[in-house]
Amino acid sequence: MGNRIITEGNYRYIETGEGTPLIILHGLMGGLSNFQGVTSFFPEKGYKVLVPELPIYGMPLLKTNVKSFAKYLERFIEFKKLNNVILLGNSLGGHIGLLHTKLYPDMVKALVITGSSGLYESAMGDGYPKRGDYEFIKKKAEDVFYNPKVATKEIVDEV
Repeated sequence: MGNRIITEGNYRYIETGEGTPLIILHGLMGGLSNFQGVTSFFPEKGYKVLVPELPIYGMPLLKTNVKSFAKYLERFIEFKKLNNVILLGNSLGGHIGLLHTKLYPDMVKALVITGSSGLYESAMGDGYPKRGDYEFIKKKAEDVFYNPKVATKEIVDEV
């Protein structure tokens, strides 16, 4: 069963369930469709799961940095009138979650990060690796999976 993408205000997102807000932050190579397991599992456990589409390609190039995305996330949280949110961030989404939690600690109840960028940069920097050509994307997609063969041509083409 797929989740319906909601477009409201300046935001596109998936929302399902009721309860404690759990916000999923996708990575640079990811999108809203990557979290079907999370969006089907957690609502039954008393969570409202939200997956906002990060404006990685919609922002002016000079504004595409982690700090701008953290501020975008804060505006989304305020727009949805949420508090005590749990952030779950993957890759670039983890980096955004780290910086958001640092900037707005009163808004965050918990932070879960997986494969997060930002962990090795000194002072948790603002930058992140940008997408490149097809071979770069193919290599990065293969690096994401334990078994590189999972990064099929279809997955690379989607990215």
